[in-house]
Amino acid sequence: MLSEPVRLGMWIVGLTLLSGVGDAFGFLHAAAMWQEGRLIWREFGLSAFGFAFGITAFWLAVRFMKQVGIVAPEIQTLIWFAVTMIGVALASGKFFHWPWREQIVAITVLGGIGWLLVHTGE
Repeated sequence: MLSEPVRLGMWIVGLTLLSGVGDAFGFLHAAAMWQEGRLIWREFGLSAFGFAFGITAFWLAVRFMKQVGIVAPEIQTLIWFAVTMIGVALASGKFFHWPWREQIVAITVLGGIGWLLVHTGE
C-alpha cells in the first residue's frame, strides 16, 4: 500500500496533467474557432469542453495540493501553467519544428518555472 504523501502526490500529478491536457485542448480549438470573422461552432464546443474538463480537474488537484501544504495560488497556478504550456507545445506538434534557439528558450523558461516552484513553494 502507498504512503499518504505518495498517494496525494500521485493525485496532484495526475489531475494536474489532466487539467493541462484539457486546457491545452481548449486553447488549440479556441485558436481555430474564428475563421474569416465567423464563429465555427464545432471548434467553439470542443474548446469549451476542453476548458470545462481542464478546470474541473484543476479544482480537484487544488484539493489535494492543499492537503500537502501547497496553498499559495501563485504556486498552484505555476504548476498548472507549466503543464498546460507543455501540453500545447506537444499537442500542436509545432514545438519540434521550432528553430533550436527557440526550443532552448522554451526549455529555459520551463526550467525557470521549476526553479520558482522549488524556491518559493509553500
